[in-house]
Amino acid sequence: MLEHVSITDTGHDRDVRAPGLAALAGLVADETRAVCLLALLDGRAWTAGELARHAGVAPSTLSEHLGKLVGGGLLAEERQGRHRYVRLADTRIAQLVEDLAGQVAPHRAHRPRTLRAASAGSAMARGRTCYDHLAGRLGIAVTDALTAHGLLSAASEPGGRTDGAQAGPVASGPGAPAGSPASSASRERATGFLLTEAGLRWFEVSGIALDRTTRRPLARACLDWTERRPHLAGAAGAALCRHALDAGWCVRIGSERAVKVTAAGERALAELLGIEAGSLR
Repeated sequence: MLEHVSITDTGHDRDVRAPGLAALAGLVADETRAVCLLALLDGRAWTAGELARHAGVAPSTLSEHLGKLVGGGLLAEERQGRHRYVRLADTRIAQLVEDLAGQVAPHRAHRPRTLRAASAGSAMARGRTCYDHLAGRLGIAVTDALTAHGLLSAASEPGGRTDGAQAGPVASGPGAPAGSPASSASRERATGFLLTEAGLRWFEVSGIALDRTTRRPLARACLDWTERRPHLAGAAGAALCRHALDAGWCVRIGSERAVKVTAAGERALAELLGIEAGSLR
């Protein structure tokens, strides 16, 4: 009978990736390690002591957890003198953490217990960095504006292919050209979003350095855990975030990942993308 036939009897071997997947899941399946991974989504290197205080555990306990995360390839370690710094190993790990966090149901989130915690949560929801790109209402506002102006488009197939897709016309913005078909390069490399030819030119005209030689997707959709909608990630998202911080459009606030749009940023985003200042506050 079919129900008595084992996997081995059918001639199919177990997937050789199974042990590695189980080990990876085990690394993330610990609340203290999860706290560390989420904290490191700010894109910066943290000392072991800073992470221990943030996680609310003893330094010796945290050191054991860090050893497992480094050994498992999720974190990279650097030492300077007596200090031990750790950061997420690379953008692939950041994407993994982002995607897993995005699956957490909204009702599972804890309500803030203090006014300070509520204020910090409000700031994070308003605008923050998600590893190296913008998130929260700020990230969504930028993504929506890029899409509305034909600079960014949703990919219709996994892997970002949108054969035959046309970019819409570009609205206001100095030097912004009319929309045109997305290039095959951006189609191939996008995941969830694609950057149109008009979008590529917009980055150039706006003075935002975009690395088109990286193996990283130019544009990628990242599920925003507060807005429950995708915001722009990938090389384009990283370039935009880096420029916003370097140009003083945004400044970091507090001790977490929250950012605030400055007056200069409000003017720049209004001029380049037509984003109303009120939606950024």
